[in-house]
Amino acid sequence: MTRTVVISGGGTGIGFAAARRFAADGDQLVLVGRRPHVLEEALAELPGAAAVAADLTTPEGAERVENLLKVEYGAVDVLVNAAGGNGGLEDAVRPERGGGLGAVAHDWTLNFRLNTLTAVLLTEALNHRLACPGGRVLFLGSISALRGSGSCAYAAGKAALHPYAFDLARRLGPHGVTVNVVAPGYVEDTGFFGDSLSEERRRELVDETFTGRAGAPGDVAETLHWLASHAAGHITGQIVQVNGGAFLGR
Repeated sequence: MTRTVVISGGGTGIGFAAARRFAADGDQLVLVGRRPHVLEEALAELPGAAAVAADLTTPEGAERVENLLKVEYGAVDVLVNAAGGNGGLEDAVRPERGGGLGAVAHDWTLNFRLNTLTAVLLTEALNHRLACPGGRVLFLGSISALRGSGSCAYAAGKAALHPYAFDLARRLGPHGVTVNVVAPGYVEDTGFFGDSLSEERRRELVDETFTGRAGAPGDVAETLHWLASHAAGHITGQIVQVNGGAFLGR
């Protein structure tokens, strides 16, 4: 049966890999992102998919998505919250903002807006449209949220998704809707690090795994796809690790 699958951050990286995986099932896709040209490029590879450009850090952006779905679609079967990213890259293309506490406040606010608020606003806008029973809500977390590695502000922004997901699982469980977080480790081909990742650091990240390789967007996409399936219908309120064992340490 064809499902309606909404994927934020669906134009690039893991979000796009997830879109391709769901498209292989013939599902109806609605991609959400901030950059229209990125969405257009994604749609060129996903015939039949739809897209809406919206800034999900604002209530107006989330409402824009909800209004489109209200007019064009029925229930939302799967919601994948993959929007977010490295706040440091956002600042890399902007003028210097100075130092001190102002820089700290900016860094933390930016990362929470990108990684927490985007997911919360879109989910709250759409939770009354979720298929009941059978709906699936998925959040893209991070290994850093569980062990404090990398940018503290980014890690905290991802960690904030955990209590929200747990509370949502409690609220929506009686209606037959599951809620889970997928926590990737180092994943190549996502643009997360921009051009800043040295070969030495890359080797360190790979060496942390038990599998001896970097993750791929498809690894995470397959996990998201499985959690959205009927087979995973009794799994909810979980943080699912997709990091080749790196979370456990060497």
